[in-house]
Parts: sequence; structure tokens; C-alpha cells
Amino acid sequence: MLKERRLAAESVAEQLFAAEAAIDAAIQAVAHLTAIMPKARLEANLAPMIGHEAMLQASRTCASLMDARSGICATHEALAVAQKQAGLSAIAFGSFTKEMMERKSNLRAVTDEAATQAA
Repeated sequence: MLKERRLAAESVAEQLFAAEAAIDAAIQAVAHLTAIMPKARLEANLAPMIGHEAMLQASRTCASLMDARSGICATHEALAVAQKQAGLSAIAFGSFTKEMMERKSNLRAVTDEAATQAA
């Protein structure tokens, strides 16, 4: 039974991470589009009214994507609760978690004495 729950959870986690990445990629693409439109207008020597509605819509789209990102973050948190409810709290899912655990950090703990001297 545990094996089936773990396989199901891995499938859900994989799709969750793909959805999170897709939303972030969409935000990046729309934000870039929004950012280059004023530059393109200036380079084309056009009046500010030209393309204003397009810039406004792109900005609204970016805001909508941020709402979607909030939703997927809430989904992630709810799935973390479901993971515990399913008895899988000791299992780490997804490459992000594995990468974070395997990554070697250059950060080191600082003693109170060293922190005082640095200040």
C-alpha cells in the first residue's frame, strides 16, 4: 500500500513542479514582452498612445499570472498537508528537494564573537 501511495505522490509532485515551472516561464515571457514594448515604441519614434492598450493588457496578463502563481503555491502547500495525511511526510519528492539537499553551500555559521567583531 505504501508503494502505491508513494508512486501516486511522485506522479503528482512531478506534475506540480512542471506546473510551477510553466507558470514562472509564462510570467517571465509576459514580463519581458511588457518591458520591451516601451523601448520598441521609443525606437520606432511613435507617440505614447500607440500601443498603450497592448501594454496595459500585457501588464494585466502578468498580474493574472501572478494570481495563478499564488494559486499554485497554495496548491503546493495543500499537497504538503495531504502528503502528511497519507503517511508520506518522511519522503522528499521532486528534483528541487533533492538538489537542495545535495547542493553544497558556501555559507558557514558565524559565532556570536565573530558577528560582534564584524559589526
